[in-house]
Amino acid sequence: MSANFFVYVIVVGQNQDEDIPFTNQSQPKHYKWWIRVISYILFLISGQSTAILLGRLYFDKGGNSKWMATFVQSAGFPILLPFLFYFSPFAKSVPVSVTSVARRSKISTLVFLYSAFGLLLTGDNLMYSYGLLYLPVSTYSLLCATQLAFNAVFSFFLNSQKFSPFILNSVILLTISASLLAVNSDSENASTVSKGKYVIGFLCTVGASATYSLYLSLVQLSFEKVIKRETFSAVLDMQIYPSFVATCGCVVGLFASGEWRSLSKEMKEYKEGKVSYMMTLIFTAVTWQVASIGLLGLIFEVSSLFSNVISTLTSPVVPILAVIFFHDKMDGIKAMAMLLAIWGFLSYIYQQYLDDSKSKVKKKMKANSNEASLGLTGQV
Repeated sequence: MSANFFVYVIVVGQNQDEDIPFTNQSQPKHYKWWIRVISYILFLISGQSTAILLGRLYFDKGGNSKWMATFVQSAGFPILLPFLFYFSPFAKSVPVSVTSVARRSKISTLVFLYSAFGLLLTGDNLMYSYGLLYLPVSTYSLLCATQLAFNAVFSFFLNSQKFSPFILNSVILLTISASLLAVNSDSENASTVSKGKYVIGFLCTVGASATYSLYLSLVQLSFEKVIKRETFSAVLDMQIYPSFVATCGCVVGLFASGEWRSLSKEMKEYKEGKVSYMMTLIFTAVTWQVASIGLLGLIFEVSSLFSNVISTLTSPVVPILAVIFFHDKMDGIKAMAMLLAIWGFLSYIYQQYLDDSKSKVKKKMKANSNEASLGLTGQV
């Protein structure tokens, strides 16, 4: 691997400029594009790592409501509304060629899209909550890395991503990593939760990773085929409206399950006090929104594959922080699982680097061919 490979971690899969239609082709990038992408990466890594640790803190200090833990994953969207109003293109005129029927059709399509994504996120966030409740945060984070393998599969079918040997190697390594964590359940978690609950947490986390990977691929497909807008407001729309639907779904689940009755008692018995209870939930909600903006921004600016790759960067970070703050055990099997996950991540990134290098060579050859053709035409 050359030094350029590590630079490619930032630019893999880049797909668009501000002045061209939404596309998956690599284009020369302006410095503002780099600033946006780096900002989105920082939002995603810092927001996701902090949100996961705060979510575990909620359960460790006395919180027990799965629906409340699910609720805060989407309920922070109102903090984004000022940005939506600022960036929304209200002043832009509507083209004459766009009929009222076409506009109504587009609106109904978007309503269906945002509603479907919101309901998908409700189920996905609930599964993540079960995983975070029943698993050590280090194990939970490593299992979340399997979303990269699932994303490779979904991107193959939905986003025309090729399945190369390096991608297959990444999928196999991440699968082995998850399998090691599965067989390690007896030695790791017997003292805290039952084996049955560990299995539930394991399956829910893997299921949530698969669902989230499907969501990311569908979001990229929606940006390309339906939304077709190259504005930051498009990213905010994709975050705010599905989050609103997901939050409504969580409220329904909170009341339907009866967990709302125990929230007052839960807050009073919280080990760190009522203020700490509220601040933990509030900051969890805020950090999830920060992470989501980073994730959607990378999908918009680059691709769902790249956003998922950056998301898995938290896999080696969170377990280390979990050992420091939550005193999770880091035994040999878990360390091996983490190394395999990192290996799978690098294998995945390297394949994207090779694809990008090949694409640039083809474009250069095509440009040279066009110049030669123009030269011959001029001579004639």
